[in-house]
Amino acid sequence: MASYPSEFELDVVIRDGDVVHVRPIRPDDNDLLVDFFDRLGPQSRFFRFFEVLESLPPEQVEHFTHVDYEDRMALIVLADDKMVAVGRYDRDEQGAATVAFAVADDHQGRGIGTSLLQLLTAHARQNGIRAFQAKVLPENTRILRVLRNAGYELNRTLEDGKFEVGFPLAYTEGARGAAEEQEKRAVAASILPLFFPESIAVVGASTRPGSIGNTLMANLMSEGFRGAVYPVNPTAKVVHSVRAYPSVTDIPDDVDLAFIVVPSRFVMDVVHECGRKGVRGIVVISAGFGEIGNDDLESELLEAVRSYGMRMVGPNCMGLLNTASSTSMNGTFAPVYPPAGNIAMSSQSGALGIAILEFARQNHLGISQFVSVGNKADVVGSDLLSFWEDDPQTDVILFYLESFGTPRRFTRLARRVARKKPIVAVKSSRTKSGSRAASSHTGALASLDTAVDALFEHSGVIRVDTLEVLFGVGSVLAHQPVPKGRRVGILTNAGGPAILAADALESRGLVLPALSEAVSARIAAALPPEASTANPVDMIAGAGADQYRAALDEMVRSGEFDIVLVIYVPTSEEGVS
Repeated sequence: MASYPSEFELDVVIRDGDVVHVRPIRPDDNDLLVDFFDRLGPQSRFFRFFEVLESLPPEQVEHFTHVDYEDRMALIVLADDKMVAVGRYDRDEQGAATVAFAVADDHQGRGIGTSLLQLLTAHARQNGIRAFQAKVLPENTRILRVLRNAGYELNRTLEDGKFEVGFPLAYTEGARGAAEEQEKRAVAASILPLFFPESIAVVGASTRPGSIGNTLMANLMSEGFRGAVYPVNPTAKVVHSVRAYPSVTDIPDDVDLAFIVVPSRFVMDVVHECGRKGVRGIVVISAGFGEIGNDDLESELLEAVRSYGMRMVGPNCMGLLNTASSTSMNGTFAPVYPPAGNIAMSSQSGALGIAILEFARQNHLGISQFVSVGNKADVVGSDLLSFWEDDPQTDVILFYLESFGTPRRFTRLARRVARKKPIVAVKSSRTKSGSRAASSHTGALASLDTAVDALFEHSGVIRVDTLEVLFGVGSVLAHQPVPKGRRVGILTNAGGPAILAADALESRGLVLPALSEAVSARIAAALPPEASTANPVDMIAGAGADQYRAALDEMVRSGEFDIVLVIYVPTSEEGVS
């Protein structure tokens, strides 16, 4: 018998954004399985066993819970400590396997069956199984839809009133695309309550001016959040003129999102209250976790969050905001709020996040959403990419990174998203000293800089070295279309800056093609005889607005460039003013 495959014990985000726990079945799961069967309705039992069993015979319970994790495999799904689904396969003598699923009635239609199928096919493929086959009643449209939407090439025949469905397990483009689409939708649905909540609880909302809990509450109120805000404080009756509640569970209405601003020793109790209340997302502002070496507490926190199907930003973060007029949420303790726009940004550093928002405000750089991810115990950059990929508010994505949570997943998603929306990143921790600082700052484990360069290049992410350049590139991309190629034309009235620009551009892989004779001649006709109509086009110092306009029009209309860089150096008192 193969050893217990612990790598298949994981938390999975399903279609509606909830998080469930999946693991291989164990011999001690008898009671869980019997309870699961007892909760199945008559139709679900009939679809699974082709008869309505009153109870599951003990010998079948024993058979189902004892597998060898190779030729016979079963995965169960747990939610609220109950089994809500099971999927299994049994290998036959021809190298294929028969697969079967059952999902609790109140959990059907949530994408659990699809997730189970993806995991079972991955495990079977590892163990040399070439194909799956299943017997399905024609009325069982849900499972037929699951099999059809998985992206595999199905063979289906009708025999004795049942469909015999078979498909090879080769990981085709269709299967890969279906899995990626399922993942994208599920993750985006799980992130939605973080950015678009209809109600918010601030746990730790304080009456003390200047405290984080007080400032966060004030920011939510001052920016006119469109939903309800509930301060939670066991000793205060009112915070910022809003009635306060002793705990989250005392709030009479539903709560979508909770900000937690209490000492780390109280965070776990608050998380359990949020879970019992049915909160869908939490933002843990509180510090005192992995960034100070308290990894066990951070792991315990994540386990609790996922046990309730919630998503979490943080801990040790500054919060998040959404400038959409339908939400208008400033869930940060920053003293500034940026103008609305089409740039989404994630920062791993809270302090830098404040500087980033101030820079955006001063430079009139419009932000759609901003999130300070802190220790990234749960929500990471790849989750945000899945959400921002189809977010209509966002056209450009910016990252300040100190580490990668899941580099392989980030690369895969960034490569796909970058085809639609440009991604620009500053990656710190480039040196040993920077790596040490990052580790103590947000608990981040830095990556080798050469590996980071390769990752970004492979995934289409634009890497820059400073925050100033990050925003410069972001601003250009937010207001101009992405260039279709690498061909750059330079138009200037000063040769020196143009030479520096040409060197910088070519050193970064861009090309400066010479102008065609026809375009060069048309530009020359509008310029003084001393001007150079090569590339760069140097119109000399005396060039005015008319010459700039004429030369620029010719370069743009020529179709010989993907980018035209215009450099202007004032040459007189009049020009400077």
